Amino acid sequence: QLGTEAGRQGASLGQYADLLDEVSALVEHPTVYVGEFEAEFLSVPQECLILTMRANQKYFPLFDVDGKLLNRFLIVSNMALEDPSNIITGNQRVVRPRLSDARFFFEQDIKAGLTPRVVKLGAVVYHNKLGSLGDRVQRLSIVARKIAGLLGADENLANRAALLSKADLLTDMVGEFPELQGTMGRYYALAEGAFPVVAEAIEQHYRPRFAGDALPDSNIGRALALADKLDALVGFFGIGQVPTGDKDPFGLRRAALGVLRILMEAPLPLDLAALIADAVASFPPGVLTAEVDAPLFDFMLERLRNLLRDAGHAPAAVDAVLALRPTRIDLVVPKLE
Repeated sequence: QLGTEAGRQGASLGQYADLLDEVSALVEHPTVYVGEFEAEFLSVPQECLILTMRANQKYFPLFDVDGKLLNRFLIVSNMALEDPSNIITGNQRVVRPRLSDARFFFEQDIKAGLTPRVVKLGAVVYHNKLGSLGDRVQRLSIVARKIAGLLGADENLANRAALLSKADLLTDMVGEFPELQGTMGRYYALAEGAFPVVAEAIEQHYRPRFAGDALPDSNIGRALALADKLDALVGFFGIGQVPTGDKDPFGLRRAALGVLRILMEAPLPLDLAALIADAVASFPPGVLTAEVDAPLFDFMLERLRNLLRDAGHAPAAVDAVLALRPTRIDLVVPKLE
């Protein structure tokens, strides 16, 4: 029904599988109707509107052939009526305040700016043993600058991206929709005149967010993404918070896989052991109380072993190559082949 109605509207549904599963479980007699909202709301970044409609209202937004959001959406009702006008107008009346909120948050955040929020990061605790978010962006800046230099990228731009990378966590929009962290940072950085590569890096440093996700596509973005993930890995290993069994509250396995994928798939001519050492050196003396370098390197190699086996490489060949304890991850796959 959704596909048929989207076709009638000359539109597409985008990525909607998760929402479809949820809505299918909410209704017994699904019937699809079309609603719309004022086109003026499209001045707000479409990610905000999409999330508002999907998460809060369970609507299916519609997109044009270029993937741009339209001011129409599909409603799945539990009733088939000859005259559904009350259902449609009721839903349109409900979604309007949600979109107004999104526009209000966006406009207020733009007014306040991104750079002024950087100073306030010092008042936000990242972890009681690892300092504030302000401390964290200073560490990211040190490591991102170093990696950018090794990759021949502009260290000043890497520094700028690192300092701004967490500022959007203090915005109203990200407070309402944490899923938009990074995405809103990019919009707000562009709004205050940042270089596009800096704005893109702010969004891309969270990548890959999940298995199969796209990787950062610029050296500034890669440097910041590596710095961010290595800082988390080194910090939590350094205070004894190592993942055990199925417990991994800080997402360190995902961070490790992200580092490995960036190094391997970009590929980047960087030494993993040296990167870990640089991240360790960025912490002030006394913060890290447990040994980090060797345990973290072993942890990364074990993740790499699983990653390569899942990719279809012969287990014996994987074991043979990893027995050499390679630090240049970009050379592992050529050696396997």
